[in-house]
Amino acid sequence: MNYDDVGEAIREGRALREASAYRIRFALEGLTFRNIDVPDPVPTGRQILAGAGLDHRADYILFAYLDTGDFEDVRLDETFDLRDKGAERFIAFKSDRDFKFSLNDRQQAWGRADILGSVLYDLADASPDEAVFLEVRGGQDRLIDPDELFNLDAPGIERFITAPKPDTGYVILVNSEEKTVPDKHVTFEQVVKLYYPNAAGETNVKFSMTYRNAASLPHAGELGEGGSVEVKKQGTIFNVTRTVQS
Repeated sequence: MNYDDVGEAIREGRALREASAYRIRFALEGLTFRNIDVPDPVPTGRQILAGAGLDHRADYILFAYLDTGDFEDVRLDETFDLRDKGAERFIAFKSDRDFKFSLNDRQQAWGRADILGSVLYDLADASPDEAVFLEVRGGQDRLIDPDELFNLDAPGIERFITAPKPDTGYVILVNSEEKTVPDKHVTFEQVVKLYYPNAAGETNVKFSMTYRNAASLPHAGELGEGGSVEVKKQGTIFNVTRTVQS
């Protein structure tokens, strides 16, 4: 088929060539895009739905996902000019209403009442060192977990922002003292060092250890030298006993 790729034209900064079809990228109720072709450089919303193999007579809402990161509503019976909009990606939802929210001060829309946290991270183009937060006016902003399913149906427009990811670590109790470890895998030697930081040079000292409320199986037991357990985000308990040998 003689087609021109709208995305390539945008990236190359050129006008669309005359062709029998124009290739765009399409996603249904998410951010998993695939290539589809439309016969007109100025298609209607219904032509885009038909190009995706959907029933254009059904209730769908359609957005153009602009290169700026903004969403633009595409009415099904109106045309969308691919030649000057800077858009190659389109997202459709089988729905009769949208849910608006703000992400880094950009107004965006979603066709479902819930949105997965990982979608917010993708829309924000967050780096590995960044996290998405729900802005809480007058309170502490709430960290959004990528696996969280967030409800957009609450009154008002939710405002999300990106900020450096907090280094919360894992909080454990060692002999009733609260300690923080960076990773969920905790070794015998690591726990000893947390409670007895100068123990490395004590050759006549032996340590024994028990634990409980661990994430890994068994959840409780004894831990010996060279051993490790997987701790919970908070509350795994270790008891370390120090014995001086004569």
